[in-house]
Amino acid sequence: MPLLDERAATRRLLDRLGFGPRPAELDQLAAGGFTAAVQTVLGATPDPVTMPDLGPDPGRPGKQASPAERKQAQQALRQQELKAGLWWLDRMVTVKAALPERLTWFWHGHFATGEQKVRGPRLMLRQNQQQRQLGAGSFTALAKSMVTDPALLLWLDGQDNRSGSPNENLAREFMELFALGIGHYTENDVREAARALTGWTVDRAAVKANLVAKRHDGGAKTVLGTTGPLDANSLVDVLLGRADSPRFIASRLWFRLVSSDPVPADALNRLVAGYGPGRDVTGLLRALVAEPAFRDPGTALVKQPVEWAVGLMRALDVVPSKLPSTQLLAELRGMGQVPFEPPSVGGWPAGQSWLTTSADLARLHLAQLITQHADLAHVANAEDARRLLGVDAWSQRTSAALSKLKGAALVAVAACAPEYVVST
Repeated sequence: MPLLDERAATRRLLDRLGFGPRPAELDQLAAGGFTAAVQTVLGATPDPVTMPDLGPDPGRPGKQASPAERKQAQQALRQQELKAGLWWLDRMVTVKAALPERLTWFWHGHFATGEQKVRGPRLMLRQNQQQRQLGAGSFTALAKSMVTDPALLLWLDGQDNRSGSPNENLAREFMELFALGIGHYTENDVREAARALTGWTVDRAAVKANLVAKRHDGGAKTVLGTTGPLDANSLVDVLLGRADSPRFIASRLWFRLVSSDPVPADALNRLVAGYGPGRDVTGLLRALVAEPAFRDPGTALVKQPVEWAVGLMRALDVVPSKLPSTQLLAELRGMGQVPFEPPSVGGWPAGQSWLTTSADLARLHLAQLITQHADLAHVANAEDARRLLGVDAWSQRTSAALSKLKGAALVAVAACAPEYVVST
């Protein structure tokens, strides 16, 4: 099987474990070869984090609130939501070490939690930071953080789960979507796991979750053959201790970072070995990029809208918050993806789902908005645009289309070409 050459493999590394190259980044990394680039990307020091100050929680108007008071509270909440989303987009675009942010984006889709139900930007940012801090290390630590995360509790009704009246939603989704996958547990396992997760409440003002002892079921439970007075932490240990769990996590990363085709059995075994008994996410990534399939020219992935937009802004050195925010977020919504707003607990779709006529039109509009705010004086032709965007080569059809354009229009159309929209 012919593999991508050193430069193309390095470009793919920057696409899949980041959001695409910044100006001159591809040239610098490719000069040392793919192996050295892997070491640089996986070993980069994360950029420091300064979380945005959203101000106090506007709260929820009481039953006696007037229409004007309700409207004011909704507007304040919406402004906080916009500020949080723009802050994260800014960070994705401006960080030097992109891998931690790409992993944060991956875990946001994996433990998909939506502002449309949580209605708490400060809670969403708390979850976001937990995923950033823990996302490259032990999956055990990350999973234990998420199972009692206040935003996730609200999203999956965990705060309504109490002894004697268990709510099964969080337990079911945690097993099916976060830890094991479909078909690796029974309905009785769900019921018993729900009992283990009873007692948690959310304090919005303090931005935290609390375990209320009198609401927790402290009795013995049996989950997947393990019996004991299971609670949230010990339940996670039981779930992640199953052989199905590492295979599930490895498959999810493969699906988003390598190929939409199922991971071959032998490759899956190597990924699980890289993940190891410590459930090391970086070890799993190291095994993943070592697979021949990672350098196979045929393992193409359609970029998710946010990945595409962030990659374009990184390449053009355009900061999201400098753009008209209403238009930026409207076009992302038109493409079907806005940070902190996954459509369901299953997260966002993949592949051909992003290549609809309406999404294509929104993509072009957003590309035009971004290029209008970029310095493109040095871009004279399609070859310049190719280098700027980090594309390996244009097809004859794309070259012909681009030859008729110049300036911002040239780069906007180039950014919507298949060679850039699809990460090859």
